[in-house]
Amino acid sequence: MQQLFVENMSIDLAKEILSWRYEAPYDFYNNDLDTDTLRELLENPYYSVIDNSGELVGFFCIGQSAQVPSGSKFGTYSEEMIDIGIGMKPGLTGKGYGSTFFSFVLNHIQDENCIPIRLTVAKFNQRAIHLYEKFGFVRIMEFRNDSTEFIVMIKKDL
Repeated sequence: MQQLFVENMSIDLAKEILSWRYEAPYDFYNNDLDTDTLRELLENPYYSVIDNSGELVGFFCIGQSAQVPSGSKFGTYSEEMIDIGIGMKPGLTGKGYGSTFFSFVLNHIQDENCIPIRLTVAKFNQRAIHLYEKFGFVRIMEFRNDSTEFIVMIKKDL
């Protein structure tokens, strides 16, 4: 993977992200390109990750946008931490680029903040969970919404 850069989300990049299609079971992460999802990416703290050839590699979000709304009723997000969410271009997943991508995102976030980082991941996504554990994230709780089980993980050591 080439050198990576963070850019503010633009309407063109948001549209590209919303058009991504993952294969099952990761199709859980597919979105629809509509006014609401476009607004979500443009009006909240979402950032594009671009390589040095200008290609969109992935994105990340921080704060409430990275939280699963139903998790709040379980007290999941009661402690002050930085919530992060990531997404990588479907054609790049499962090819060994995850560590480089996630390391870049973590370094960017940790450079600007010094409180613990938390993330929420679908329990079926063992590929992502394994990656997060390699970076020192530990499971702190699980919860379920109507259709999906989630694991909440934190990274305390900065």
